[in-house]
Amino acid sequence: HVQLVESGGGSVQAGGSLRLSCSYTSSRLCVGWFRQVPGQEREGVSAINIGRDIISWATSFEARFAISHDGAKSTVYLQMNSLTPEDTATYYCAAQPVGLGCSCELSSTWYTIWGQGTQVTVS
Repeated sequence: HVQLVESGGGSVQAGGSLRLSCSYTSSRLCVGWFRQVPGQEREGVSAINIGRDIISWATSFEARFAISHDGAKSTVYLQMNSLTPEDTATYYCAAQPVGLGCSCELSSTWYTIWGQGTQVTVS
């Protein structure tokens, strides 16, 4: 049974940075980051197959954000730089069991396991 625990959200001024963490309890997963603003659909940011570090990106985030994986800590990170107020949202990590060589989707409906969400506020 896969469990996800997110941390690292908070408040930051425009232009600043935050790093989100998602700790997981299994292997052979795609772990994705999504964000959601009230009244809007959940939006895919990036995802990584932790078995082979295969990364998927939504184009609009790739220049400012970075996803990484620390296998020793069973944690996936989302480093967010040059934040703007438009990045204010609840950020979720999600996981889906996959094979080693699979690419990860960025559709929220593809993922079956979700973290609790962490709020990011940029002012």
